[in-house]
Amino acid sequence: MAREGDRGASGGAEDDPPIFNAENLQSNIKSIHYSRTFLSIIGGVIAGIWGFTGLTGFIFYFLVMAAASFGLAAKAKFSICTYFDSWNRIFLDGIFGGLMSFVLFWTFAYDIVHIF
Repeated sequence: MAREGDRGASGGAEDDPPIFNAENLQSNIKSIHYSRTFLSIIGGVIAGIWGFTGLTGFIFYFLVMAAASFGLAAKAKFSICTYFDSWNRIFLDGIFGGLMSFVLFWTFAYDIVHIF
């Protein structure tokens, strides 16, 4: 993950909002998006192979996304404000974006393993 840019010329006063390097912030947000998409696909395949159906599969998806959020926070050494503009970026951003990929690979893997 890329670190934020220079905090500014004000000497680091606590009243000043942090200044982020836009390229690094965009790179970090892309990393979150790609990792959540990848984990959605892998989680969907696992849910299909394990035979999850109905609500159990969706609960599994949200558990995978919670683990991804915890892993991203651990990767940022739990100092989220150093790498992102808010904690919502790491915990909520993109959770529903990977849901369709999850469902696609979940049903595909389920059909291959349990129907054929």
